[in-house]
Amino acid sequence: MCTLPHAFSLFALILLLTSGTGADQSTKTQAIFKGSARIGAIVDTSSRIGKEEIVAMEVAKEDFYGFGNLTLLLTNDSQKDTIHAALEAKDLIDTRQVQAIIGPRTWEEVPLVAEIARETQVPILSFADTAPEWATERWPFLLQASPDKRAQMKAVAAIVQSWNWHQVTVIYEDTDSSARGVIPHLHDALREVNSEVSQFVAFSPFASSDSMSEELENVKSKQYCRVFVVHMSFKLAVRLFEMAKKMEMMKKDSVWITTDPITSLVHSINASVISSMQGILGVRSYFPKMGRHFDTFNQRFSTRFSRNYPREEKKEPGIYAVQAYDAMRTIALGLNKTGSKRGGKELLENILDADFHGLSGKVKFKNQNVAAAEIFEIVNVIGTGYNELGYWSNGLGFSENIHENSSYKKSMIGLGQVYWPGGPTYTPRGWTALTSAKRLRIGVPSISGYEEYVKVEYDDRLGTNFSGFSIEVFKATAASMPFFPPYEFHEFNGNYNELVEQIHLKNFDAVVGDVEIVSSRYQYAEFTNPYTETGLVLIVPARSSSKAWSFVKPFTTTMWVLISVITVYNGFVVWWIERKHCDELQGSIPNQIGIMIWLSFNTLFSLNGPKLHSNLSRMSGVVWLFVALIIIQTYTANLTSMLTVQRLEPTIPSVEELLNSNAMVGYCTGSYMERYLAEVLKFKSQNLLHFQSAASYAKGFEDKNISAAFLGTPYAKIFLAKYCNRFIQIGPTYKIGGFGFAFPRGSPLLASVNEALLKISENGTLKELEKTWITPQKCPEMQSESSSLGPSGFRVLFFITGGTTTIAFVIYVCRTNLLRHGNILRIISAEVLLKRWFSLRRHFTRRVANAEIPMNAFPEAPVPLA
Repeated sequence: MCTLPHAFSLFALILLLTSGTGADQSTKTQAIFKGSARIGAIVDTSSRIGKEEIVAMEVAKEDFYGFGNLTLLLTNDSQKDTIHAALEAKDLIDTRQVQAIIGPRTWEEVPLVAEIARETQVPILSFADTAPEWATERWPFLLQASPDKRAQMKAVAAIVQSWNWHQVTVIYEDTDSSARGVIPHLHDALREVNSEVSQFVAFSPFASSDSMSEELENVKSKQYCRVFVVHMSFKLAVRLFEMAKKMEMMKKDSVWITTDPITSLVHSINASVISSMQGILGVRSYFPKMGRHFDTFNQRFSTRFSRNYPREEKKEPGIYAVQAYDAMRTIALGLNKTGSKRGGKELLENILDADFHGLSGKVKFKNQNVAAAEIFEIVNVIGTGYNELGYWSNGLGFSENIHENSSYKKSMIGLGQVYWPGGPTYTPRGWTALTSAKRLRIGVPSISGYEEYVKVEYDDRLGTNFSGFSIEVFKATAASMPFFPPYEFHEFNGNYNELVEQIHLKNFDAVVGDVEIVSSRYQYAEFTNPYTETGLVLIVPARSSSKAWSFVKPFTTTMWVLISVITVYNGFVVWWIERKHCDELQGSIPNQIGIMIWLSFNTLFSLNGPKLHSNLSRMSGVVWLFVALIIIQTYTANLTSMLTVQRLEPTIPSVEELLNSNAMVGYCTGSYMERYLAEVLKFKSQNLLHFQSAASYAKGFEDKNISAAFLGTPYAKIFLAKYCNRFIQIGPTYKIGGFGFAFPRGSPLLASVNEALLKISENGTLKELEKTWITPQKCPEMQSESSSLGPSGFRVLFFITGGTTTIAFVIYVCRTNLLRHGNILRIISAEVLLKRWFSLRRHFTRRVANAEIPMNAFPEAPVPLA
């Protein structure tokens, strides 16, 4: 706990408020408590906050306690010493027999006062902004009467995000409440909006002018960041701004944002002080300045304040006045239930039951704390006063007003014109270029196997020159950023892991070069997004393909099988339809099979096929002939291309065959590559050889030391271009690696660099640099192994011919079956008719024999149906 010097005199001011000291009685509300009571208050009577609290409590005494029945004991706390506050609290409790105490306002004073209150069971209504969560558990009689305002740090972060400032310098008062209760929340809130604290600057509450000047000079000369967030007491802040103005730190491109302890008192600043705060943007506690109750309070407060403190230029109340007023009302409600002579635990419980809308907002305790502040007002100091720009609500954003139909925005840019230190029409950059600032040390690998990416040249006159694609991408990225600190390149002679580790060892501020993004290196640094393609590919020697079997290469195996199946199928259907019309298509089974196959391929290779008798076979043949012509022409064209253009094929067709062959495999720089090949792709460690450059790879292939090599995609493009037509890429691309720039972990520059990389990629700068540095040279035209045509391009044609032939076959079969069934019916009908005739004849013969009818009357026998 911070204990401040306490070589001062202690005194207690006993203020007995009696009848006749109030304002016009016609404006007072009906008293809540009509008994007699004694309430103590620990306030700084010399500060603006203390003066507002005293006047507000006097007004509350008249409103809620009537006249003459409350003794308000005020203890001066101008020194803000922990021991002094504890002694005064003990005196108020033991000697003056107070039933409750209001104050103190700083957390440093609270613990000892709360301990005394716990022992004597006297409720303490504290106004400290940043009490830790465990405080109320340890001290049950300690009540947090002012809302927790830590959410204001999110409001500050939202302001920073509105103008895309990625770096902030935090200036704060070196007290426990700030260091432990506020600054961590500010740091976290800024990180949530992709901003970082570039420097923390702490000032002692009793810092001398020399020490403050020295600290500000260090910030001015060594830090390019010009966005300042100030969290400190108002008294210390006034000294800070006066000195900052004198040192010309409140000019163009500077941003000053203040928090509640400062901004909540801007309404009270006189002209001499406010002149040094022009352009400041501040966040302060919100309370509704409307309604009959507030208007009445405001009028009475201003009248009494002017009479009590005539030297104060501004007389309107602020958040501290309305909080003190509501604290008095809270105690009045508790005393009214308890009774004037009783206090202790019963009074505490009654105070905790308070639930009302006060001048400061909703007053209701939960876990001995009033609800945290969720709404803050944004103000801008200008001229002799300030503008109220709008409001920020936690979870909603910025708005111009506070009501049910308010429209909320993520950015505050639309709230209104901000008057900045540089002028109202100029939005500050939040940074400045410093010639005296320490330059960033950028590490660069001195030896790279690919000079297209990094090349370090030495010259006696000009010194060391750094060039290459990686260097130029970094320069373009830095140039596209709204700010980037001065930097200089330094060569490093060592492997890439050691180079990245230098960031962790504080030898370099960043690393630029053909540095792979690897997870194992994140223990030393963080990387930007990759600015090259990511991946690992397999390179093997290429050879010219043999032409002995070139005639089958125009089509894939699947295509040949499909052609054969369709051809035989069409031949079979034509043979089936035509076999009864042509004697040549009949005979033994082997003869018919041979004729069917001949008929199939005769149609494919000859336009002069056999004469067809059925329209169905003609339909099938015509469609197949059309498809056959297309296939033949395509085959001819592709075969011609293969025979006239040189083709390359890999010596090893796949990664699987390479694994099975137990051959030696090379890999490029980086121990992570060896681990990946051994652990993921399952290559044996003894079969892996490390190579440094493209030339060493080529020599390794030439000397038969390796049969294949794994390279990162950026290296592979250059290697294949350099050794034209001698090597070929096979297999899949394994998604690892990629080149990136390395920065210290948590670097505030990282987010800005990533954004700048996206910009140069989108505007074409990165593409132009690729053309300049790593575009492969043109090689003689080659044809890869994958030029054989598959069935995908002929799918529709095969569907057409297969469907046509199938339809013809189905029609023929159905028609044949119908004709067969028709002949059977006719034969059956003839037999029935004959049987009927013979039956009639036997009957007729009997009748003739009986002489019933003449012999010539019987009809002739019917002619049988054919």
